[in-house]
Amino acid sequence: MQVRKSTTEISAFVICKDESATIRRCLESLNFCREIVVVDSGSTDGTLEIIRSMIAEGQPIRLIEQEWMGYARQKQFAMDETEGPWCLSLDADEYVDDDLLQEILALPLGDTSTCGYWMRRRDRLPGYGYPPAIVHARFFLRLVRKGKARFDLSHSVHESLSSDGPTQRLKRGVLMHERNMSVAAESAVLNKYSTLKARDKHARGVRTGSFRMIFLAVWEFGKSYVGQRYFVCGRAGIIHSMLRAEYALLTEAKLHRLSLGKDAPPE
Repeated sequence: MQVRKSTTEISAFVICKDESATIRRCLESLNFCREIVVVDSGSTDGTLEIIRSMIAEGQPIRLIEQEWMGYARQKQFAMDETEGPWCLSLDADEYVDDDLLQEILALPLGDTSTCGYWMRRRDRLPGYGYPPAIVHARFFLRLVRKGKARFDLSHSVHESLSSDGPTQRLKRGVLMHERNMSVAAESAVLNKYSTLKARDKHARGVRTGSFRMIFLAVWEFGKSYVGQRYFVCGRAGIIHSMLRAEYALLTEAKLHRLSLGKDAPPE
């Protein structure tokens, strides 16, 4: 595999554990960066062997093994380890498509008036593929000027970057999200995330009730299926939207149990 000529401005960072199915494509899409900091928290499925083989191939990867500290803290640690003036955050099951690559390479990164760039992300639906452009794609702040952005360490899940200054949205390319899991596997992930989210909400003093539980589950399905137009994806769109509703219901149910003094188990 040919290694692209790197840009001297951008350091990428990725956290991972047991991501052997997706890590190579993710890292290959980042080899335009001056460095790729990979922080692994105990992979046993061959992920480390893939990363080390890519280092041997000449990829600009720096591998760090670090015990798990939580999503936000792990990503902040990885970003702090980067050396470039700009930091690009990717998950191990994402990759940069060609249009996004060209848009990133054309950015005026020497312009100090901008502190970050938002990128569109598209989720792969098992049994369907990537949705067409008509389906809503969420934007995430992923490319930031180092020292001008950080992760909110109070969040246990759905960690995101926040910037100290002006940001812009990239218009063309897309972050491709592999997301190729069975329904059982995805439900297990949502079960884990809903526990963390419920704990975060409870710590902030949020409470729930019967109407809120019902409303949020129905709202999440409607927002996804109709508002975000996943109805064009057939049965795969229904499954995606129902899983969003499941996540909302699990979060509220666990929040209710926490308000009764019964902690959500570590699922």
